[in-house]
Amino acid sequence: MSKSLSLLSKRAGKINPQSVEDYVSMGGFSALKKALTMEKMEIINEMLDANLLGRGGAAYPAGKKWKQLYNIEGEPKYIVCNADEGEPGTFKDKLLLKDDPMSIIEGMIIAGYVFNSQDGYIYIRGEYRIIQEKFKESLEACEKAGYLGDNICNSGYSFRIHVVSGAGAYVCGENSGLLNSIESKTGRPRVKPPHLAEVGLFSKPTLVNNVESFADVPLIVEMGGKAFAELGSEGDGGSKLVSICGNSVNRKVVEVGLGHVTLRDLIYDEEFGGGIADGKELKFYHLGGQSGPIGFPEQLDTPYTAKALKKEGLSVGSGALVVLDEDMCIIDYLLKVCEFFIHESCGKCTPCREGNRHVHNILTKFAKGTATEEDFERLERLSATMALASSCGLGQAACTALDSCLKHRRAEFEAHMRGECPVCFPKDKEGK
Repeated sequence: MSKSLSLLSKRAGKINPQSVEDYVSMGGFSALKKALTMEKMEIINEMLDANLLGRGGAAYPAGKKWKQLYNIEGEPKYIVCNADEGEPGTFKDKLLLKDDPMSIIEGMIIAGYVFNSQDGYIYIRGEYRIIQEKFKESLEACEKAGYLGDNICNSGYSFRIHVVSGAGAYVCGENSGLLNSIESKTGRPRVKPPHLAEVGLFSKPTLVNNVESFADVPLIVEMGGKAFAELGSEGDGGSKLVSICGNSVNRKVVEVGLGHVTLRDLIYDEEFGGGIADGKELKFYHLGGQSGPIGFPEQLDTPYTAKALKKEGLSVGSGALVVLDEDMCIIDYLLKVCEFFIHESCGKCTPCREGNRHVHNILTKFAKGTATEEDFERLERLSATMALASSCGLGQAACTALDSCLKHRRAEFEAHMRGECPVCFPKDKEGK
């Protein structure tokens, strides 16, 4: 029996993404038509029943976010889709942006209707240049067909979506930094409070959701929140797109019911990762992008759901699953993670700007076999300081992978101190 689902991904590769006719032929815009006949609070209640946790990485309940914005006074309210998919190893949003853009558009229109918004914005990462142009074509097709623009479906409601391009800055994936970028300001995170629901885009109340979150909205409206919730597990409803890559046999995006598969399934099942390439052994895996935790073989039987993963110190995050085999040195990998954060730090706050450099210096000592016991304490102190004092999630989560390895694989750090890492300091045939 198949363990995969085909809900969000059901149209991928089966339709012309820029064709309204193709989209409608596979159920597209039926949820929009239904939503336009519903009371706005009725739609929000469906979102609450769905138990949809935001798919961008923070896993904040989407229904709760919608209800909070609905109760905030002030207009206009803006709808913003975060399509700045910058986490290395994450490409699940790309599937929707490229192969089923109208599901995102439909979700944004429904959200716009709920909050009486006239304008929505989708911020697409700069590296997705071709996708940006194709997305604009999809918007034009929707407007010509009467599903976007003035008087949508003869309902009297009007809504437009504007495409904004990122410029390759990872920090702009943080929602407030993204809004600053849309406003043509420096893409640096804002100090909160006030929260974006109160003071967001152009200082107005704003809803910011991820690509996958918006694509879920039509499903929730169409099937009902409770039915959507039942696809997942308690407190974590629906299906989830997972991007699998690294040293796995299969490198692709899969869709699963949250809580219905384990990490072992995702890595080894032929329907998903298909095991480790070249018959090698699994050493570790990185969940949710560079800012996510690292998992190890002894945690493979953990169900893939936010609650179960959290108990193990793991997370769903952005939906990335990067698989690493026995030939990868953990210290070398952590150095690359650290280099990523050094490069992507906006430099606004000292804990992130300087902390990442100091972490890199200490990890380099481990890599060279010159580290001491005191360096463990320095790494732990730096990590704690960055998590508590950094201005945004980039600095706060920069040492998440490091923390996982210090907790579960301290012995590999100690082996480096003795010059005994089998990957970095291989012995010759005589054991020398």
